[in-house]
Amino acid sequence: MPYDPSAFPPFAVTVDLVVLTVRRHALCALAVRRGEQPFQGRWALPGGFVRPDEDLAQAAARELAEETGLRAHDPAAPAQDNGAHLEQLATYGDPKRDPRMRVVSVAHLALAPDLPAPRAGGDANIARWAPVEELLQQGGYSRDGEPVAPLAFDHAQILADGVERARSKIEYSSLATAFCPPEFTVGELRRVYEAVWGVALDPRNFHRKVTGTPGFLVPTGGTTTRQGGRPAQLFRAGGATLLNPPMLRPEV
Repeated sequence: MPYDPSAFPPFAVTVDLVVLTVRRHALCALAVRRGEQPFQGRWALPGGFVRPDEDLAQAAARELAEETGLRAHDPAAPAQDNGAHLEQLATYGDPKRDPRMRVVSVAHLALAPDLPAPRAGGDANIARWAPVEELLQQGGYSRDGEPVAPLAFDHAQILADGVERARSKIEYSSLATAFCPPEFTVGELRRVYEAVWGVALDPRNFHRKVTGTPGFLVPTGGTTTRQGGRPAQLFRAGGATLLNPPMLRPEV
């Protein structure tokens, strides 16, 4: 029998972005308030429909640029001043996840250093950085006293999966440096780990581990006093993508 496309129901494909950064020593995610139905007025993850002439990576990179002004870069390439780590996270295809029609979402995880205030676009009328613990909270009130409603669609699950991916990967990869500027101190890197994992780390043990892991950090030869106190040595990310031994997450 010849192939008949009309024999199969149509569905749409979207990309949703879990964009994480560290702001004021807290792990934050980009959230947008929806300006249109469905879920008008509810907070959601940024994203949009894949265009007919795009592949998934191109659609995710376009959405990232539209929402943050960042361009995605190859994680294996040297860091760029306004680049962001971008990787595919997971696919979500519950038939009832979108009330408009059958929509399959291919979620992506983006990580970048402390970013400026976001700008809203598309079907969003407000965008903000919010602590992930606040966005994942069911009911209650935010730090600003605003009632917290669940994220739109299945975005709470997508966000939780993205946060766990980040928490897991910084154990065995150099991904934590994606939250840092091109040159950073060990103290700044430690605060990234503390924000992502949600735990306090011993500064001396952390310094010993990260500077003793082959290929993780490379001294730049410079120092900085931006943290106050004595000048601190500056490092950049090394060429290692996998850490051996890994940076094991403390049990809470």
